[in-house]
Amino acid sequence: MALSRIWSGFIIIALLVAGYKCIFVEGQSDIFSKMVTGRADDVYNYYAIGSPANAGFVSIDSFSKKAEIYSYKKKDKPEDAALLVTDNLRADSALLLMDKYPALKVYTYSQIINRFQKPVDGIIQTSISAVLDICLKLIGVMALFMGFLTIAEKAGGIRLMSRIIHPFFSKIFPDIPKGHPAVGHMMMNFSANLLNLDNAATPFGIKAMESLQELNPAKETASNAQIMFLCLHASGLTLIPVTIIAARASLKAANPTDIFIPCMIATFAATMAAMFLVSYKQRINVFQPAIIFWVLGISAVIVLLVIYLRTLNAGALQSFSGILSNGLVLLIFLLIVLGGLYKKINLFDAFVEGAKGGFDTAIRIIPYLVGMLVAISMLRTSGTFEVMINGIKSLFTAFGADTRFVDGLPTAIIKPLSGSGARGMMIDTMRTYTPDSFAGRLACILQGSSDTTFYVIAVYFGAVSVKNTRYSIGCMLLADLVGIIASIILCYLFFGNVA
Repeated sequence: MALSRIWSGFIIIALLVAGYKCIFVEGQSDIFSKMVTGRADDVYNYYAIGSPANAGFVSIDSFSKKAEIYSYKKKDKPEDAALLVTDNLRADSALLLMDKYPALKVYTYSQIINRFQKPVDGIIQTSISAVLDICLKLIGVMALFMGFLTIAEKAGGIRLMSRIIHPFFSKIFPDIPKGHPAVGHMMMNFSANLLNLDNAATPFGIKAMESLQELNPAKETASNAQIMFLCLHASGLTLIPVTIIAARASLKAANPTDIFIPCMIATFAATMAAMFLVSYKQRINVFQPAIIFWVLGISAVIVLLVIYLRTLNAGALQSFSGILSNGLVLLIFLLIVLGGLYKKINLFDAFVEGAKGGFDTAIRIIPYLVGMLVAISMLRTSGTFEVMINGIKSLFTAFGADTRFVDGLPTAIIKPLSGSGARGMMIDTMRTYTPDSFAGRLACILQGSSDTTFYVIAVYFGAVSVKNTRYSIGCMLLADLVGIIASIILCYLFFGNVA
C-alpha cells in the first residue's frame, strides 16, 4: 500500500507542477509534449540574435556555453535551426526572420532559460527503454549468474557459505534457519555490491529474495528478513567507487581520487543507519557480541584497504579495482565449476536449469519496472526536481546559511529514483561548476553514498510479487537521508575551503 501511494503521489505531483508551468511560466507551453514524447538525446538547434543582457549574460557566447549543458546547440545560420532566440520579439530583425523562416519557434532569452532542463525520456520512450535497455539486457546477465548459482547450490557451495556467515546473520536475520541457502545468496549480493559489480549484484539479490520468499508465510507481504536484506542492499556499501573516480578523471579533476575516503565513510554511515533502523523496527539487539565483532571486523578491513588505496594514484587505483573485482568474479566461477566436478554434478544441465529461471525472473519484473520508471520520468520531465532545489536554496538563503551544498543536491534527490539519472546529474554538476569545485565534489560523494532505492524496490519486490512492502521504503529513505547528511558534513570537513 505504501508503494502504491508513493507511486500515485509521484504522478499527481508531476502533473500539478507541469500544469502550473504550462499556464504560468513563459516558454513552457510544450511541457506536456516533452513529458509524453520527449527523448533524452533530443538536441535543440537555435539561432540567436540581439543581446542576452536582460537574461543575465554578458554575451551570446556566454549564453551558448550555459545552454549547451542543456542540449541547446547554437547554429550559425537560421535555416539550420528550429528555434529563434532574441532579446525582443518585436524587433525588426526578429520579425524579418520570422517572416522569412515561418517554421522557426521564437523565444526570448529569458523564456529559453525557463526551459533549461537536461533532456530526459518521456513516458513513451521510458517504457520502451525499460524493456529494451534494462530488462532485455538483464536477461542475459540473469541467465549467466543464475546458471552458475544453480551449480553452486547443487554442489553445496551456497550452504557452506551460509554456515560460515551464520554467526552474524543469525543475529540480524533471526527468522532464517541455520544453513539456509538465502544466507549464501545474500552474502554473494553484498560482496558484489562491495566490489561495485552492478551486473552481478542484481541476479544474486533477486536469487536471495526468491530464497527468502520460500520462508515467507505471507507471500504478498514483505517478511522481516526481506526488509532487512533490501534496506542493507539499498544503502549501497561499496569499497571502491570506480565509476565516480573514472568520471572525475575524464573531466580532468586535479586529483580524481580525493573523494574516495568521504565516499567510503558516507556509504558506511548509510549502511549502519539502515541496519539500526530496521533492527529497531524488528526489536533486534544490535549490541550483541557477534554483531559488534563482525561490524568492527568489517570496519577494520575497510580502514586497512583505504590506507593502502590512498597510496595509489588514479590509474593504479582503477587498475587494482579492475583486477580485484573482475578477478574475483572469474575465481568464483572457477571454484563453482571445480566444486561441481568434485560433487560429480552434470554441470551444463545444472547451468541451463538455472539460466531458465533467470530468464523467467527478468520477464516477470517488466510491469513493476515500467510502472516505477514512468512515474520517475514524469517527475523529471515536469521539472519537479528544479522546483525542489530552488525551494531548498531559497530556504537556506533566507536563514543566511551557506548554500554551496545546494548546487550538489540534484544528484542526491535523483539517486533514489534513477541511477543513470543521478550519474548524469553528477557529471552535469561537475561540468557546470568544475570537478574540483565544492558542488562538483559533493555531487560525487552523494553519488557514492547510497543505491537507487525505488529501482531496488521495483525490481526486487517485483521479482517475488510482493505487494505490501510494510515499512521498508521509509527505512530506506531514512538511510538515504543519513547518507546525504553525512556526505554534506564530510564535504565541508574535507573540502570546506573550496569555492
